[in-house]
Amino acid sequence: MERLFEVIHEDEDLLVLNKPAGLVCHPTKGDAWSSLISRVRLHLGADIHPHLINRLDRETSGVVVVAKTDSSARTLRKAWESRVVEKDYLAIVHGHVRESHGMIDAPLGPDTTSRIAIKDCVRTDGAAAQTEFSVERRFTRDGRHFTLMRVMPRTGRKHQIRIHLAHLGHPIVGDKLYGGDEDLYMALVEDRLTEEQRKRLILPNHALHAAEVSLEWRGELRTFRAEPESWFADFASGSVTITR
Repeated sequence: MERLFEVIHEDEDLLVLNKPAGLVCHPTKGDAWSSLISRVRLHLGADIHPHLINRLDRETSGVVVVAKTDSSARTLRKAWESRVVEKDYLAIVHGHVRESHGMIDAPLGPDTTSRIAIKDCVRTDGAAAQTEFSVERRFTRDGRHFTLMRVMPRTGRKHQIRIHLAHLGHPIVGDKLYGGDEDLYMALVEDRLTEEQRKRLILPNHALHAAEVSLEWRGELRTFRAEPESWFADFASGSVTITR
């Protein structure tokens, strides 16, 4: 049987796990395996009432922090809201990113031109959003250019990394919503993705992975790390090692 998830760390107050790509954080149907929080409840048992402190999009894999108690949830949420938590992501994007390091500073708000209600975009009257990035590796596969990037969001807006990288001109590989063709997202939602569309997307999920979360916990700076799944690492030309 498939395992619930990879446990990175666990103590009496805290569970840190590596969320699989393709798994929603909150339930959309009754199956106990169909969402991350449902799997967390299976792992912890009926006596624990867990709180997801951070959430990832369905196709994004990586580090998720879960509080086991109300008091630890309050402490962790306060840390998140005060922006003292550092988050590092890995992303594979289309094209060779020219700058080795940079900061994307572009406000975000609803995309009123889109037929998809959840879609946001860069807009001058939006909420402030900053994303720092650095290039890990530029590579070519089947004559097409790609870049493996490390991405550090300095704010926490919805879909921020995906929008900012697309705004930079380098959308994330496999991104059905911000990759330039909204019908790919509609086809996914309506369960009508064709084989040709899947080939265009290249990868089974969008190539965004929450690789590290660093925060102060119980008076100590803790860094929790998760390796990307094999489909991500293999496409990026071998195993990806997280280094500071």
